[in-house]
Amino acid sequence: MESQSQNKTKKSPKLPSDPLCTKPSCFFCTMNEPNPLLRKSKIIILFKDLPLRNDQEQVLVLSSLWNIAMKQPNDPEFPSLGIFECMAKLINKGLNDRKWLLSDQNIYIPYYAAHIIGSYTMNKSHFAEKALKSGVVLPLMKLMRGKITWVEQRVAVRALGHMASHDKIVESVSALKHEVEIVELAMKIASTCLKRVHDEFIGLEHSKRLKYHCDLITRGLGGLEIESRKAEEWGSQLQCWSLNLLNCFVSRERCLGLICKRDFLMEVCGIWGGLANPNSPGGIGLLKTLCQTKTGRQSVAELEFVIERLCNLSRSSDDWKSMAIDCLLLLLKDPETRVKVVEVSAVFLVDLVELRRPKLGERITQMLLQDYHKIKYGDLRLGSEKAERALEEIWDLKVERKKRERLMSEQEMRERKSMVGDLKKQGNLSFWAGNIDKAVIEYTEALDLCPLKMRRERVVVYSNRAQCYLLMKNPDAAISDATRALCLSSGAARVHGKSLWRRSQAYEMKGLARESLMDCLAFVDGKRKGGGRIPYYAARMISKQMSATWMYNYKTEEDVPFRGEEMFTKKKQKDGKSVNVGV
Repeated sequence: MESQSQNKTKKSPKLPSDPLCTKPSCFFCTMNEPNPLLRKSKIIILFKDLPLRNDQEQVLVLSSLWNIAMKQPNDPEFPSLGIFECMAKLINKGLNDRKWLLSDQNIYIPYYAAHIIGSYTMNKSHFAEKALKSGVVLPLMKLMRGKITWVEQRVAVRALGHMASHDKIVESVSALKHEVEIVELAMKIASTCLKRVHDEFIGLEHSKRLKYHCDLITRGLGGLEIESRKAEEWGSQLQCWSLNLLNCFVSRERCLGLICKRDFLMEVCGIWGGLANPNSPGGIGLLKTLCQTKTGRQSVAELEFVIERLCNLSRSSDDWKSMAIDCLLLLLKDPETRVKVVEVSAVFLVDLVELRRPKLGERITQMLLQDYHKIKYGDLRLGSEKAERALEEIWDLKVERKKRERLMSEQEMRERKSMVGDLKKQGNLSFWAGNIDKAVIEYTEALDLCPLKMRRERVVVYSNRAQCYLLMKNPDAAISDATRALCLSSGAARVHGKSLWRRSQAYEMKGLARESLMDCLAFVDGKRKGGGRIPYYAARMISKQMSATWMYNYKTEEDVPFRGEEMFTKKKQKDGKSVNVGV
């Protein structure tokens, strides 16, 4: 396609007065028109004429308009002169006239047209309003339904998402009674698009892939490997843009009953941006917006599996762990959802109460201990003894123990520090002698005696005990101790590398590939920053977990993307043993 574009450019006149140009509405002549009034009238004629034409230059014109829209999305010239009406008509022409669509290179036109709409509506609300009045919604919805292919679906979802990010557009779409169908389509795309991209591109042999897909994806550059990698990114973008479109409706509390369906929420909690999309929060972003609404909080609180997924994310190295914590805090703040959520989350969040940045530990402590006096004196009973013990531990750590240590003399502090050092040494000796149970007891005694302000010593002891729990095949306890060590070291120049690696192993033992991968990547990143080499065992772990978390990790039509409820049921049926519930 690029070679043809170059040939067209060479043949196109540089000036409108060039005698070689005989077309009355040549795009390139129009762009070179020095007279502003004449240029404006020519552009208006061009946009009215373009959908009626049937020549090979159309694709070249659309490609040029696409480049201009990408580079100058805030320029009001084209939006004010009818580009949206033109693009809507071109999309409709492609949808309704298959013979035209498949002739010459017209197959590219609906893609470029939808992309142009999305670029111009991205930043300016009055551009989005003009696009809405120009009738772009219905053609974009037809592309969302998959009337052509997933490539056009991707740019249609992007365009509608950019439009819906402006307040008046959602209200207008609601008035036009399109919102329910748009939300249903976005939910369907978010749930099924990865399989569609796999079946229609990634899973196919190179010779069977649609040529125009390959050309669009790589712009004519790159071979099979680059092609596949870019297609994976585009598939992930399609999923994330669908979630973004849903987020626009949720933030304005539209269609909450539809979006808060149990099955969809079970899937959303397993959708993440992936390594190809580090700037996308994936499903966690939608969950956070839902948790800011009453209906959303009530729906999320009913799903224990979703709460557990949020809790696991909160105790990981994922970039979006703070967003997961925010979701849990919003649920704990609401009196109507608090008790249900605290019964599940307290066991996890107890490990995060000593986080110092940005004072998350204090916020978590306040939320968890909000009703503790009622639990302590029997006025309120939780359905989980583990949760009650976790709250009791937090109370002792953050309230009682602080009081006791304030009253300690310097002499008593020195004695305790000496005893902690001796117990840590004894624990190390027991560990290397193979007496793991005894080492756990000695490390526990050291932690009980260790003053809270001795953060460095506590980091080491927690991490050592986590290693013991790993050898004892107790991944839950190992994750808890490693997380506490990481929280205590979070204010240091470097996060404790051994704790990251041990937690990665524990998550791998539980079958939580995503959390294991993110910890391992953080461990390797720390090694690099310290000037060290990547250990072989870490490289193997990364390779294994990247394969397990690959978003296209299914091969046949019978295989389906992540189904949270089914996996959660299997997990509960295994006598408390965890199974792989990765994305």
